[in-house]
Amino acid sequence: MTHSTKGIVLRTVKYGETSVIATVYTELFGMQSYMVKGVRQSTRKSQGKAGYFQPGAILHMEVYHNELKHLQFIKEYSWAYLYNEVLFNVVKNAVAMYIVELLQHSLRQPEASPELFYLIEDTLKQLDRGTGALVGNLPVYFTLHLGSELGFRVQGSFSRQTPILDLKEGLFVTEPPLHSYYVSGELAQYASRINDIQFYNDLEMITMPRMLRRELLESLQQYVELHIAEFTPLRTLGILQEILG
Repeated sequence: MTHSTKGIVLRTVKYGETSVIATVYTELFGMQSYMVKGVRQSTRKSQGKAGYFQPGAILHMEVYHNELKHLQFIKEYSWAYLYNEVLFNVVKNAVAMYIVELLQHSLRQPEASPELFYLIEDTLKQLDRGTGALVGNLPVYFTLHLGSELGFRVQGSFSRQTPILDLKEGLFVTEPPLHSYYVSGELAQYASRINDIQFYNDLEMITMPRMLRRELLESLQQYVELHIAEFTPLRTLGILQEILG
């Protein structure tokens, strides 16, 4: 039986002479691996097909699905969204690759989560369309909201009574905890503001100094490490920080 689903490509590896195996986060089935035959052939019919399976691509797919198998097959595929800037704009591409690698390191189980799929899809589309502060703040926004979808949402908000974000507990608290996993001051303020945002356009209203953004992203990577077993540091984080300044 075949199924129609949207999918977001997270990783692609070459297989044999002409094929690839693509890891895709799908709307219907969550994380899946697909064999895609013939996309690397040097024929007129296959020309350009490998481009559909670059990380971050958003596809419509007709797939064969067997829950007993670890490797599935794609019957047909087409663009669900065609990027205007993400593939060519250095800053936007760096943000997209950060999002993709964060997902690679965070998602462990194949179970579907439509809400998570829509978060990823909407974030990549907003990245493609967004300008200025929205693009700069998007990595922080996505990291915090990914945590929410995976079950460790930051609770509470920054205030005079709760000025410290305990990264281990995921909670704004009154006093510094006994461990070293926390942020305070402006870092906690920005984390709180972005965590409370519900609409992407509101990111345009937040102007965060570059050094604070760098520190906050490093702290949020630590936050994710504390809540996801065997999470490893992101290679794209350093690249993203350099490109964002």
